Amino acid sequence: MELKDKILSSYVAFENDVNIDSDVHDIRTEALENFEKLGFPTKKLEAWKYTSLNAILKEDYSIFPNKCTAVELADVKKYFIHDIDTYKVVFIDGKYSPFLSETTHDTIDVCLMSAAFSKPKYKPVIEKYFNKVAKQDNLTSLNTAFAKEGAYIHIPKNVEVQKPIQIINFSTCADITTMVQPRNLIVVEENAHVQIIERHQSLTSNAVLSNVVTEIFVDKSATVDVYKIQNDDINASLIDNTYVDQKSNSVASVHTFSFGGNITRNNLNFYQNGEHIDSILKGVTIIEGKQHVDHHTLVHHIEPNCESHQDYKGIYDERSTGVFNGKVIVNKEAQKTNAYQQNNNVLVSDKATINAKPQLEIFADDVKCSHGCTIGQLDDDALFYMQQRGIPQKEGKGLLMFAFANTVLESVKIPEVKSRITKLIAKKLGVNIGFDL
Repeated sequence: MELKDKILSSYVAFENDVNIDSDVHDIRTEALENFEKLGFPTKKLEAWKYTSLNAILKEDYSIFPNKCTAVELADVKKYFIHDIDTYKVVFIDGKYSPFLSETTHDTIDVCLMSAAFSKPKYKPVIEKYFNKVAKQDNLTSLNTAFAKEGAYIHIPKNVEVQKPIQIINFSTCADITTMVQPRNLIVVEENAHVQIIERHQSLTSNAVLSNVVTEIFVDKSATVDVYKIQNDDINASLIDNTYVDQKSNSVASVHTFSFGGNITRNNLNFYQNGEHIDSILKGVTIIEGKQHVDHHTLVHHIEPNCESHQDYKGIYDERSTGVFNGKVIVNKEAQKTNAYQQNNNVLVSDKATINAKPQLEIFADDVKCSHGCTIGQLDDDALFYMQQRGIPQKEGKGLLMFAFANTVLESVKIPEVKSRITKLIAKKLGVNIGFDL
Protein backbone atom coordinates (compact mmCIF):
# COMPACT_ATOMS: atom_id res chain seq x y z
CA MET A 1 0.00 0.00 0.00
CA GLU A 2 1.34 3.44 -0.92
CA LEU A 3 1.93 5.89 1.92
CA LYS A 4 -0.84 8.23 0.77
CA ASP A 5 -3.40 5.41 0.76
CA LYS A 6 -2.20 4.20 4.15
CA ILE A 7 -2.61 7.68 5.60
CA LEU A 8 -6.10 8.15 4.18
CA SER A 9 -7.28 4.74 5.38
CA SER A 10 -6.03 5.41 8.93
CA TYR A 11 -7.84 8.74 9.33
CA VAL A 12 -11.12 7.33 10.69
CA ALA A 13 -9.34 5.39 13.41
CA PHE A 14 -7.33 8.49 14.27
CA GLU A 15 -10.45 10.65 14.60
CA ASN A 16 -12.10 8.11 16.90
CA ASP A 17 -9.06 8.21 19.16
CA VAL A 18 -8.94 11.95 19.81
CA ASN A 19 -11.07 14.22 21.97
CA ILE A 20 -11.62 17.36 19.95
CA ASP A 21 -14.35 19.95 19.43
CA SER A 22 -16.47 20.19 16.31
CA ASP A 23 -14.76 23.33 14.95
CA VAL A 24 -11.35 21.65 14.88
CA HIS A 25 -12.95 18.49 13.51
CA ASP A 26 -14.26 20.50 10.54
CA ILE A 27 -10.81 22.01 9.95
CA ARG A 28 -9.32 18.53 10.04
CA THR A 29 -11.80 17.06 7.59
CA GLU A 30 -11.28 19.88 5.11
CA ALA A 31 -7.51 19.50 5.39
CA LEU A 32 -7.70 15.76 4.74
CA GLU A 33 -9.82 16.35 1.64
CA ASN A 34 -7.23 18.87 0.45
CA PHE A 35 -4.38 16.41 0.97
CA GLU A 36 -6.34 13.67 -0.78
CA LYS A 37 -6.72 15.97 -3.77
CA LEU A 38 -3.12 17.26 -3.82
CA GLY A 39 -1.15 14.23 -2.61
CA PHE A 40 2.53 14.49 -1.82
CA PRO A 41 4.49 17.18 -3.69
CA THR A 42 6.58 16.14 -6.70
CA LYS A 43 9.32 17.79 -8.74
CA LYS A 44 6.66 18.79 -11.27
CA LEU A 45 5.70 21.57 -8.87
CA GLU A 46 7.89 24.65 -9.25
CA ALA A 47 8.32 24.98 -5.49
CA TRP A 48 9.68 21.40 -5.33
CA LYS A 49 11.70 21.47 -8.55
CA TYR A 50 14.99 20.68 -6.82
CA THR A 51 13.77 18.36 -4.05
CA SER A 52 12.35 14.88 -4.56
CA LEU A 53 10.65 13.00 -1.73
CA ASN A 54 10.32 9.75 -3.69
CA ALA A 55 13.07 7.90 -1.85
CA ILE A 56 11.76 8.60 1.64
CA LEU A 57 8.09 8.05 0.72
CA LYS A 58 8.83 4.43 -0.24
CA GLU A 59 9.29 3.50 3.41
CA ASP A 60 6.50 1.62 5.18
CA TYR A 61 6.03 4.13 7.99
CA SER A 62 4.07 3.46 11.12
CA ILE A 63 1.61 6.35 11.34
CA PHE A 64 0.85 5.86 15.05
CA PRO A 65 3.90 4.29 16.72
CA ASN A 66 3.18 2.84 20.16
CA LYS A 67 5.83 0.18 20.80
CA CYS A 68 8.85 2.35 21.22
CA THR A 69 11.75 2.62 23.64
CA ALA A 70 11.64 4.34 27.02
CA VAL A 71 14.04 7.28 27.29
CA GLU A 72 16.09 8.23 30.34
CA LEU A 73 17.37 11.74 30.97
CA ALA A 74 20.98 10.54 30.91
CA ASP A 75 20.45 9.22 27.37
CA VAL A 76 19.24 12.52 25.93
CA LYS A 77 20.62 15.28 28.16
CA LYS A 78 23.29 16.14 25.58
CA TYR A 79 20.57 17.17 23.11
CA PHE A 80 19.17 19.81 25.48
CA ILE A 81 20.65 23.26 25.96
CA HIS A 82 21.35 22.28 29.56
CA ASP A 83 23.75 25.12 30.42
CA ILE A 84 20.82 27.34 31.38
CA ASP A 85 17.42 27.00 33.01
CA THR A 86 14.64 26.61 30.43
CA TYR A 87 11.07 25.52 30.08
CA LYS A 88 10.90 22.23 28.16
CA VAL A 89 8.17 20.58 26.14
CA VAL A 90 9.46 17.12 25.18
CA PHE A 91 7.82 14.50 22.98
CA ILE A 92 8.90 10.92 22.39
CA ASP A 93 7.57 9.41 19.16
CA GLY A 94 4.87 12.07 19.10
CA LYS A 95 3.76 11.54 22.70
CA TYR A 96 4.31 13.95 25.57
CA SER A 97 7.00 13.05 28.12
CA PRO A 98 6.14 14.61 31.50
CA PHE A 99 9.32 13.18 33.05
CA LEU A 100 11.60 15.11 30.67
CA SER A 101 9.45 18.26 30.42
CA GLU A 102 9.06 21.39 32.48
CA THR A 103 5.85 23.23 31.60
CA THR A 104 4.05 26.11 33.31
CA HIS A 105 0.77 27.96 33.67
CA ASP A 106 2.21 30.66 35.92
CA THR A 107 1.55 33.95 34.07
CA ILE A 108 2.27 32.23 30.75
CA ASP A 109 1.05 28.96 29.20
CA VAL A 110 3.71 26.50 28.08
CA CYS A 111 1.88 23.21 27.65
CA LEU A 112 0.36 20.84 25.08
CA MET A 113 -1.76 21.21 21.97
CA SER A 114 -3.86 18.24 23.10
CA ALA A 115 -4.79 20.19 26.25
CA ALA A 116 -5.57 23.31 24.22
CA PHE A 117 -7.80 21.29 21.88
CA SER A 118 -9.76 19.60 24.66
CA LYS A 119 -10.12 22.18 27.47
CA PRO A 120 -12.72 24.97 27.20
CA LYS A 121 -10.47 27.67 28.72
CA TYR A 122 -8.18 27.51 25.68
CA LYS A 123 -10.99 27.57 23.13
CA PRO A 124 -10.91 31.37 22.47
CA VAL A 125 -7.22 31.21 21.53
CA ILE A 126 -7.69 28.10 19.39
CA GLU A 127 -10.64 29.66 17.57
CA LYS A 128 -8.73 32.88 16.91
CA TYR A 129 -5.36 31.48 15.89
CA PHE A 130 -5.30 27.77 15.04
CA ASN A 131 -4.78 27.18 11.31
CA LYS A 132 -5.24 30.87 10.54
CA VAL A 133 -1.85 31.60 8.93
CA ALA A 134 -0.78 28.13 7.73
CA LYS A 135 -1.03 27.54 3.98
CA GLN A 136 -3.41 24.95 2.60
CA ASP A 137 -0.70 23.15 0.65
CA ASN A 138 0.09 19.43 0.48
CA LEU A 139 2.12 18.77 3.60
CA THR A 140 0.62 21.46 5.81
CA SER A 141 -2.83 20.05 5.06
CA LEU A 142 -1.58 16.56 5.93
CA ASN A 143 -0.30 17.82 9.28
CA THR A 144 -3.53 19.71 9.97
CA ALA A 145 -5.62 16.61 9.30
CA PHE A 146 -3.66 14.62 11.89
CA ALA A 147 -2.84 17.47 14.30
CA LYS A 148 -3.05 16.04 17.78
CA GLU A 149 0.03 16.88 19.79
CA GLY A 150 2.73 19.52 19.96
CA ALA A 151 3.66 22.60 21.93
CA TYR A 152 1.10 25.22 22.88
CA ILE A 153 2.71 28.50 23.98
CA HIS A 154 0.71 31.60 24.91
CA ILE A 155 2.51 34.70 26.20
CA PRO A 156 0.11 37.41 27.48
CA LYS A 157 0.45 41.12 26.93
CA ASN A 158 3.55 42.90 28.38
CA VAL A 159 5.20 39.68 29.62
CA GLU A 160 8.89 39.07 29.04
CA VAL A 161 9.55 35.37 29.52
CA GLN A 162 12.57 35.10 31.80
CA LYS A 163 13.97 31.87 30.38
CA PRO A 164 13.93 30.24 26.94
CA ILE A 165 11.49 27.53 25.93
CA GLN A 166 12.79 24.31 24.37
CA ILE A 167 10.59 22.18 22.11
CA ILE A 168 12.24 18.80 21.52
CA ASN A 169 10.94 15.80 19.59
CA PHE A 170 12.71 12.44 20.01
CA SER A 171 12.18 9.36 17.83
CA THR A 172 13.12 6.01 19.37
CA CYS A 173 11.41 3.09 17.62
CA ALA A 174 13.98 0.35 17.09
CA ASP A 175 11.80 -2.12 15.16
CA ILE A 176 9.75 0.08 12.83
CA THR A 177 10.05 3.14 10.64
CA THR A 178 7.93 6.01 11.93
CA MET A 179 6.20 9.14 10.74
CA VAL A 180 5.37 11.88 13.25
CA GLN A 181 3.48 15.12 12.73
CA PRO A 182 3.96 17.63 15.56
CA ARG A 183 1.78 20.74 15.50
CA ASN A 184 2.91 23.83 17.42
CA LEU A 185 0.98 27.02 18.15
CA ILE A 186 2.84 30.04 19.54
CA VAL A 187 0.90 33.21 20.37
CA VAL A 188 2.85 36.22 21.66
CA GLU A 189 0.63 39.14 22.58
CA GLU A 190 1.36 42.87 22.48
CA ASN A 191 4.73 44.01 23.88
CA ALA A 192 5.69 40.49 25.02
CA HIS A 193 9.03 38.76 24.45
CA VAL A 194 10.00 35.08 24.19
CA GLN A 195 12.92 32.93 22.99
CA ILE A 196 12.30 29.45 21.60
CA ILE A 197 14.69 26.60 20.76
CA GLU A 198 13.42 23.77 18.58
CA ARG A 199 15.05 20.41 17.87
CA HIS A 200 14.15 17.06 16.28
CA GLN A 201 16.40 14.13 17.19
CA SER A 202 16.27 10.48 16.14
CA LEU A 203 17.67 7.93 18.60
CA THR A 204 17.22 5.00 16.23
CA SER A 205 18.88 3.79 13.04
CA ASN A 206 15.50 3.25 11.39
CA ALA A 207 14.02 5.75 8.98
CA VAL A 208 12.03 8.59 10.56
CA LEU A 209 9.94 11.19 8.74
CA SER A 210 8.83 14.30 10.64
CA ASN A 211 6.24 16.58 9.05
CA VAL A 212 6.04 19.60 11.35
CA VAL A 213 3.83 22.70 11.28
CA THR A 214 4.40 25.68 13.55
CA GLU A 215 2.22 28.80 13.57
CA ILE A 216 3.68 31.87 15.27
CA PHE A 217 1.64 35.03 15.93
CA VAL A 218 3.62 38.12 16.94
CA ASP A 219 1.38 40.96 18.10
CA LYS A 220 2.17 44.70 18.17
CA SER A 221 5.60 45.62 19.59
CA ALA A 222 6.31 41.98 20.52
CA THR A 223 9.64 40.19 20.00
CA VAL A 224 10.13 36.52 19.16
CA ASP A 225 13.45 34.74 18.61
CA VAL A 226 13.40 31.16 17.29
CA TYR A 227 16.43 28.87 16.95
CA LYS A 228 16.08 25.64 14.98
CA ILE A 229 18.87 23.09 15.54
CA GLN A 230 18.81 20.41 12.82
CA ASN A 231 21.59 17.90 13.46
CA ASP A 232 19.72 14.62 13.19
CA ASP A 233 20.71 11.05 12.34
CA ILE A 234 21.38 10.33 8.66
CA ASN A 235 18.25 8.13 8.45
CA ALA A 236 15.94 10.91 9.64
CA SER A 237 14.17 13.31 7.26
CA LEU A 238 12.43 16.52 8.24
CA ILE A 239 9.83 18.71 6.56
CA ASP A 240 9.50 21.86 8.66
CA ASN A 241 6.66 24.26 7.84
CA THR A 242 6.82 27.49 9.87
CA TYR A 243 4.41 30.40 9.44
CA VAL A 244 4.95 33.76 11.13
CA ASP A 245 2.26 36.46 11.28
CA GLN A 246 3.54 39.83 12.49
CA LYS A 247 1.75 42.99 13.57
CA SER A 248 3.02 46.60 13.74
CA ASN A 249 6.38 47.38 15.42
CA SER A 250 7.14 43.70 16.06
CA VAL A 251 10.45 41.91 15.58
CA ALA A 252 10.64 38.22 14.70
CA SER A 253 13.78 36.25 13.92
CA VAL A 254 14.31 32.63 12.91
CA HIS A 255 17.82 31.12 12.83
CA THR A 256 18.06 27.69 11.19
CA PHE A 257 21.17 25.53 11.62
CA SER A 258 21.11 22.49 9.32
CA PHE A 259 23.92 19.98 9.82
CA GLY A 260 22.40 16.49 9.91
CA GLY A 261 19.62 14.35 8.54
CA ASN A 262 18.90 12.74 5.19
CA ILE A 263 16.48 15.13 3.47
CA THR A 264 15.60 18.41 5.17
CA ARG A 265 13.08 20.85 3.75
CA ASN A 266 12.50 24.15 5.59
CA ASN A 267 9.44 26.11 4.48
CA LEU A 268 9.67 29.44 6.30
CA ASN A 269 6.94 32.03 5.63
CA PHE A 270 6.67 35.56 7.08
CA TYR A 271 3.62 37.80 6.65
CA GLN A 272 3.95 41.45 7.67
CA ASN A 273 0.52 42.76 8.61
CA GLY A 274 1.39 46.22 9.91
CA GLU A 275 3.95 49.00 9.73
CA HIS A 276 7.50 49.22 11.17
CA ILE A 277 7.98 45.46 11.25
CA ASP A 278 11.36 43.73 11.18
CA SER A 279 11.68 40.12 9.96
CA ILE A 280 15.01 38.30 10.26
CA LEU A 281 15.75 34.97 8.56
CA LYS A 282 19.23 33.50 8.88
CA GLY A 283 20.73 30.07 8.41
CA VAL A 284 23.86 27.97 8.23
CA THR A 285 23.95 24.68 6.31
CA ILE A 286 26.95 22.32 6.48
CA ILE A 287 26.36 18.89 4.95
CA GLU A 288 28.22 16.03 3.30
CA GLY A 289 27.69 12.54 1.86
CA LYS A 290 24.34 12.47 0.03
CA GLN A 291 22.55 14.82 2.41
CA HIS A 292 20.02 17.24 0.97
CA VAL A 293 18.89 20.53 2.58
CA ASP A 294 16.31 22.83 0.95
CA HIS A 295 15.57 26.30 2.37
CA HIS A 296 12.35 27.69 0.90
CA THR A 297 11.61 31.17 2.28
CA LEU A 298 8.91 33.78 1.75
CA VAL A 299 8.64 37.29 3.17
CA HIS A 300 5.45 39.10 2.18
CA HIS A 301 5.59 42.88 2.74
CA ILE A 302 1.97 43.95 2.89
CA GLU A 303 2.12 47.42 4.48
CA PRO A 304 4.67 50.29 4.32
CA ASN A 305 7.79 51.12 6.37
CA CYS A 306 8.96 47.57 7.08
CA GLU A 307 12.22 45.65 6.83
CA SER A 308 13.33 42.09 6.19
CA HIS A 309 16.82 40.59 6.31
CA GLN A 310 17.75 37.18 4.93
CA ASP A 311 21.27 35.77 5.21
CA TYR A 312 21.93 32.08 4.44
CA LYS A 313 25.37 30.43 4.30
CA GLY A 314 26.00 26.95 2.92
CA ILE A 315 28.99 24.60 2.83
CA TYR A 316 28.56 21.46 0.74
CA ASP A 317 30.96 18.51 0.60
CA GLU A 318 31.07 15.16 -1.24
CA ARG A 319 27.77 14.51 -3.12
CA SER A 320 25.54 16.70 -0.95
CA THR A 321 22.88 18.99 -2.42
CA GLY A 322 21.71 22.37 -1.23
CA VAL A 323 18.74 24.45 -2.32
CA PHE A 324 17.95 28.07 -1.53
CA ASN A 325 14.65 29.31 -2.96
CA GLY A 326 13.95 32.69 -1.38
CA LYS A 327 11.11 34.98 -2.38
CA VAL A 328 10.33 38.54 -1.30
CA ILE A 329 6.94 40.01 -2.28
CA VAL A 330 6.35 43.75 -1.88
CA ASN A 331 2.74 44.86 -2.31
CA LYS A 332 1.85 48.10 -4.08
CA GLU A 333 0.90 49.65 -0.72
CA ALA A 334 4.18 48.62 0.94
CA GLN A 335 6.16 51.76 0.18
CA LYS A 336 9.43 52.51 2.05
CA THR A 337 10.18 48.79 2.30
CA ASN A 338 13.78 47.75 2.95
CA ALA A 339 14.30 44.10 1.96
CA TYR A 340 17.68 42.40 1.90
CA GLN A 341 18.36 38.84 0.77
CA GLN A 342 21.76 37.13 0.51
CA ASN A 343 22.77 33.52 -0.10
CA ASN A 344 26.47 32.57 -0.10
CA ASN A 345 27.70 29.04 -0.77
CA VAL A 346 30.97 27.12 -0.82
CA LEU A 347 31.30 23.86 -2.75
CA VAL A 348 34.10 21.88 -1.12
CA SER A 349 33.73 19.01 -3.58
CA ASP A 350 33.29 19.21 -7.35
CA LYS A 351 30.48 16.64 -6.98
CA ALA A 352 28.44 18.77 -4.56
CA THR A 353 25.49 20.80 -5.89
CA ILE A 354 23.73 24.02 -4.95
CA ASN A 355 20.54 25.25 -6.61
CA ALA A 356 19.91 28.91 -5.77
CA LYS A 357 16.86 30.89 -6.84
CA PRO A 358 16.54 34.29 -5.12
CA GLN A 359 13.37 36.11 -6.19
CA LEU A 360 11.94 39.61 -5.82
CA GLU A 361 8.38 40.52 -6.76
CA ILE A 362 8.07 44.27 -6.27
CA PHE A 363 4.86 46.20 -6.97
CA ALA A 364 5.86 49.39 -5.10
CA ASP A 365 8.18 52.07 -6.49
CA ASP A 366 9.69 53.65 -3.34
CA VAL A 367 11.65 50.73 -1.90
CA LYS A 368 15.16 49.47 -1.21
CA CYS A 369 15.33 45.81 -2.22
CA SER A 370 18.38 43.73 -3.02
CA HIS A 371 19.21 40.09 -3.47
CA GLY A 372 22.42 38.29 -4.18
CA CYS A 373 23.89 34.83 -4.46
CA THR A 374 27.46 33.57 -4.63
CA ILE A 375 28.66 30.04 -5.35
CA GLY A 376 32.38 29.33 -5.21
CA GLN A 377 35.27 27.59 -3.58
CA LEU A 378 37.72 28.55 -0.88
CA ASP A 379 40.12 31.43 -1.51
CA ASP A 380 43.41 29.88 -2.62
CA ASP A 381 45.35 33.03 -1.74
CA ALA A 382 44.01 33.04 1.82
CA LEU A 383 44.77 29.34 2.14
CA PHE A 384 48.32 29.87 0.86
CA TYR A 385 48.78 32.76 3.31
CA MET A 386 47.79 30.50 6.22
CA GLN A 387 50.10 27.72 5.07
CA GLN A 388 52.98 30.20 4.89
CA ARG A 389 52.41 30.86 8.59
CA GLY A 390 52.57 27.25 9.62
CA ILE A 391 48.90 26.25 9.45
CA PRO A 392 48.51 22.90 7.62
CA GLN A 393 46.24 22.83 4.58
CA LYS A 394 43.48 20.74 6.23
CA GLU A 395 43.30 23.00 9.28
CA GLY A 396 43.52 26.07 7.06
CA LYS A 397 40.52 24.95 5.01
CA GLY A 398 38.58 24.26 8.18
CA LEU A 399 39.33 27.66 9.66
CA LEU A 400 38.35 29.48 6.45
CA MET A 401 35.05 27.61 6.28
CA PHE A 402 34.43 28.25 9.97
CA ALA A 403 34.95 32.00 9.49
CA PHE A 404 32.64 31.92 6.45
CA ALA A 405 29.80 30.21 8.31
CA ASN A 406 30.25 31.90 11.67
CA THR A 407 29.05 35.36 10.62
CA VAL A 408 25.41 34.26 10.95
CA LEU A 409 26.00 33.60 14.66
CA GLU A 410 26.53 37.29 15.38
CA SER A 411 22.78 37.84 15.78
CA VAL A 412 22.14 34.85 18.08
CA LYS A 413 20.95 36.35 21.38
CA ILE A 414 21.28 33.34 23.70
CA PRO A 415 24.99 32.88 24.59
CA GLU A 416 24.54 29.18 25.38
CA VAL A 417 22.91 28.54 21.99
CA LYS A 418 25.68 30.48 20.29
CA SER A 419 28.30 28.39 22.10
CA ARG A 420 26.54 25.11 21.22
CA ILE A 421 26.22 26.01 17.52
CA THR A 422 29.83 27.21 17.42
CA LYS A 423 30.98 23.82 18.70
CA LEU A 424 28.73 21.97 16.22
CA ILE A 425 30.12 23.99 13.32
CA ALA A 426 33.69 23.42 14.49
CA LYS A 427 33.08 19.68 14.86
CA LYS A 428 31.40 19.45 11.46
CA LEU A 429 34.36 21.20 9.82
CA GLY A 430 37.03 19.40 11.81
CA VAL A 431 38.31 22.61 13.39
CA ASN A 432 39.71 22.77 16.92
CA ILE A 433 39.00 26.26 18.27
CA GLY A 434 40.69 27.26 21.48
CA PHE A 435 38.47 30.22 22.31
CA ASP A 436 34.84 31.13 23.03
CA LEU A 437 32.84 33.31 20.66
